[in-house]
Amino acid sequence: MEFTTFLFYAFAAITVLAALRVITTKNPVHAALFLVLAFFNVAGIWLLLKAEFLAIVLVLVYVGAVMVLFLFVVMMLDINIDRMREGFWGYLPLASGIGALIVLEMAAVLYRSYSQTDLSAEAAALNIGGTKELGLLIYTKYIYGFEIAAVILLVAIIAAVALTLRKRKDTKAIDPGAAVRVKRNDRLRIVKMDAVNQRAIDAAAAESAAKAVDAAALSKTAAPKEAP
Repeated sequence: MEFTTFLFYAFAAITVLAALRVITTKNPVHAALFLVLAFFNVAGIWLLLKAEFLAIVLVLVYVGAVMVLFLFVVMMLDINIDRMREGFWGYLPLASGIGALIVLEMAAVLYRSYSQTDLSAEAAALNIGGTKELGLLIYTKYIYGFEIAAVILLVAIIAAVALTLRKRKDTKAIDPGAAVRVKRNDRLRIVKMDAVNQRAIDAAAAESAAKAVDAAALSKTAAPKEAP
């Protein structure tokens, strides 16, 4: 067995075990960490196939952004995991059927790929996901689709910000236009006050507190005793 074949089986086994732990563990943070482990192993499989671009995108986008955001949401929100897992085994037949269908489709694709012997391994590796080949295709043949996707993502970001910062009672939002139009006199106001003696104020407060304590003690001693 070659070393690359051993690495493939090792990455595949760890990926399957990590995926199983994602859906079986009770702690959501542990599930997210196992999912990160699965992503890293899948990225290793992509590297074995000489698909460097797909591997680095998987690590940067999913591990570096999506999973970090998921961890922040899980740790900041009070999510009732036990209630979410109610009826988990009820979906097992449907999930098993979908998983079996996916396995059959992947087996059909692999069988068709292995049956075509006219394409060499070097030529097939060039069409998987190298950065140079993908860059040439994206910025030449698929430039319009790439630009349309960028515009759609920009509109989605603006819409998300607009929906989040809408006027609500529980949000502290400011008007950027009002902040730009503000003047110097609106920011600071100088008020003239007479000078006061802080020591005299403190002494008067202490004297009033002492009088209140003496009055309370006097009223307590002057109260008539209850008859036995």
